[in-house]
Amino acid sequence: MSRQIAQVLRARQLSMADYEALFRPPVNRGMRVLDREFFRRSVPLAAARFADPRLIPTFSKQCQADILQLQGVPHVAATTVAGEAAKVVRLAPHVRADDPSTLAESTRALLAAEPSITLEPHTLELKYGHWRADEILAAVLPEELLDEVPSGFTMTGHVAHMNLRDEYRPYGRLIGELVLDKNPKIRTVVNKTDSIDTKFRTFAMEVLAGDDDTMVEHHESGCRFRFDFARVYWNSRLHTEHDRLIQTFRPGEAVCDVFAGVGPFAVPAGRRGIVVLANDLNGPSYAALCDNIKLNKVAPYVHAFNLDGRDFIRASVAALRALARDPITVPVRAPKRLKPSQPPPAPVTVAVPSTPSRYVMNLPDTAIEFLDAFRGLLADDPGAALPRVHVYCFHKSDPAAPKPTEPEVRVALRDRVAAALGHEIDAAALDLHFVRQVAPTKGMWCVSFDLPAAVAHAA
Repeated sequence: MSRQIAQVLRARQLSMADYEALFRPPVNRGMRVLDREFFRRSVPLAAARFADPRLIPTFSKQCQADILQLQGVPHVAATTVAGEAAKVVRLAPHVRADDPSTLAESTRALLAAEPSITLEPHTLELKYGHWRADEILAAVLPEELLDEVPSGFTMTGHVAHMNLRDEYRPYGRLIGELVLDKNPKIRTVVNKTDSIDTKFRTFAMEVLAGDDDTMVEHHESGCRFRFDFARVYWNSRLHTEHDRLIQTFRPGEAVCDVFAGVGPFAVPAGRRGIVVLANDLNGPSYAALCDNIKLNKVAPYVHAFNLDGRDFIRASVAALRALARDPITVPVRAPKRLKPSQPPPAPVTVAVPSTPSRYVMNLPDTAIEFLDAFRGLLADDPGAALPRVHVYCFHKSDPAAPKPTEPEVRVALRDRVAAALGHEIDAAALDLHFVRQVAPTKGMWCVSFDLPAAVAHAA
């Protein structure tokens, strides 16, 4: 290996060791209010200037080892030489304009063949807009808080929802402004300030940055949902689970959504022509549910209730029987170009089942406790088909013990379901679906089972 090649490799190794530091934002660990002008950095580089710009593609292909490769920064830049516009190719930090030995052999060969290409000093100006939010946070947060830089969020409509730990709360405004700046679709950044309310699953929040506007419009499962994010429960991370369960619903079924919220199960099911009785006790959730039923034009199929969960379960069969007295009439949209002699399409009639086919219970903290309401559900109709119940719940494990296996979780959840029903149930009769890990020792599950006849027909 020649001495010159060894010098180039040695120079590259040294520059690569310092490469990340060279292009990081400037550090100010005392910053509490976001100062965008502070984040400017002048990086001294070398550049190749071209008397004939037509040589740039050849140079870019042949000299890749020496060209600056930095995400978000083009390697070709415009400049002015003696009052005239010109173009240069920015070179990597290991290249020195006054030392050809820092160049790769292929680059030196091209420069020797094309003397019109010259090297010159070049300054790369980096500004606030260049860096990501997490990069800037790493430059302003105390070093002891750098293990988990809090730049992640959940987006619902125009609102970004963060869960800042207590140690990051003093930097909340700064973090919020960064999230707002770096995500053009976000207009409001909020942070949860309290634990979730067990009754309505809402939580207190503070606006960190942007508009004080939590009335959102969110799109999911091909539907539009409008609601006040500060007053109802919504979790965008559950969209996959919403879709999974909805895909199991079949036309001709009647679904009772016990804790319907603003309608993430009920409204898409209605779009599929499935009859749904949707209930929520929370007033703002119920109002948004009614609005979303109208907004998505599923009123013929989806019917809203504002009852306690137990009261709704006990009233659901009678409510469905009342609806079943008359078929649903669904208007059919006429073609855009309807001939004058062509009559408009006749509305479609859909029969309403007289017995619920499914119950969805998405209140993971306490839904299992409501299973006692199913006792005697069909006591007056022993011949009715038994509904399938989908109950969501959390399973917490001992942090000091090994992670529980699925059979162990199955037995634990079977015991809880059986206790709430007041009836023994075989663990094998439960279908378990793991939804998501909420915390290191807390998982969310969907437990599905056919309501036992002894429970449904109990006196």
